[in-house]
Amino acid sequence: MKTTLYVKNMVCNRCKSTVERELNALGYEVESLELGKVVLSENSPFNNSELEKILNKHGFEIIKDETEVLIEDIKIAVIKKIEDQDNENISAFLQKKFDKSYSALSKLFSKTEGMTIEKYEITLKIEKVKELIQFGQDNFSEIAYSLDYHNSSHLAKQFKNETGISMTEFKNLQNWDRKSLDGIV
Repeated sequence: MKTTLYVKNMVCNRCKSTVERELNALGYEVESLELGKVVLSENSPFNNSELEKILNKHGFEIIKDETEVLIEDIKIAVIKKIEDQDNENISAFLQKKFDKSYSALSKLFSKTEGMTIEKYEITLKIEKVKELIQFGQDNFSEIAYSLDYHNSSHLAKQFKNETGISMTEFKNLQNWDRKSLDGIV
């Protein structure tokens, strides 16, 4: 029988390769792997405690609760939305993706994570802004446009509200304070 695992904090391609490398080293046969989800083939031996120990070493957790799986799926969807520069409204995007009312998704997310989905999206966007500023390839207007802000002043105001400093001040810092995406909530 195939085994499906839901993995918390697997939010990027580097995370996927780490999980796959560790599973292969333990003798597991990975049939499919996507952000937050691993399907092991029927031939894979399954030792839950060994697997949890190895994954925990890298900051991952096996999710056992359906609600936690849904919350992790929402987080991954919002991260992908930002990475793909999808400009669709967050509520319409998630409602379509999960075929559930946005209100229900939002209430569940807020109750579980202690912040709204909108706040989570803003926090992710600000971290993306920090990354883009650090790369130094785009000006503030280009960054604002790429992240679906109406103008750079809207982004600047939101950046200052979230970080306490302006984008220019951040750009001039020697020590950039960035959070990993899996550490946001």
